[in-house]
Amino acid sequence: MIRVLVADDQAAVRAGIALILRAAPDVEVVGEAADGEQAVALARELRPDVVLMDVRMPRMDGIAATRELAGVADVLVLTTFDADAHVFGALRAGAAGFLLKDVDADRLVEAVRTVAAGEGVIAPQVTRRLIGAFAAAPPVASVPLDELTARERDVLACLGDGLSNQEIAERLRMAETTAKTHVSRILAKLGLRSRVQAAIVAREHAGRLR
Repeated sequence: MIRVLVADDQAAVRAGIALILRAAPDVEVVGEAADGEQAVALARELRPDVVLMDVRMPRMDGIAATRELAGVADVLVLTTFDADAHVFGALRAGAAGFLLKDVDADRLVEAVRTVAAGEGVIAPQVTRRLIGAFAAAPPVASVPLDELTARERDVLACLGDGLSNQEIAERLRMAETTAKTHVSRILAKLGLRSRVQAAIVAREHAGRLR
């Protein structure tokens, strides 16, 4: 069962999201939060697998709350705003995914499952813009890629190609659990918060991974 916390400052929106999630047989809504501070407190208390996080909330916004929840729960940002600042801010804060609130019910549930499985999810509407922005930015030279083993470099390159753990396993001919372990080690060695951040690093340093 996937345990989910829903954080949104609009009660009607929270109720609607919770209703959609509760209809899924493998999802349990363990709590609801009306602002970022409450989301952080409840997540630390309830230890959900996934936090569905709005961006604009009182007391503490969703991006700051996401940053606070690193290592506590995976965060899937769900917002009506697709401005670059929100997208980049959420992903840099460690969000495992970014969706817009006009997503349909089936896609929302599937995104929760994907994030709970350790994968990343980005709304199609912002993917092209996200890739373009990071491709145009200069590489970050301080990333310690030399600490990675050859196999970990291969896995990181696969993350840059947007592959899931299963797809990485198939490409590199390893067990899916092994692929997942490599991803976790890569995140730890590079000081990253999510596989989305790892994918961005892989794209920025593609020449050093091939």
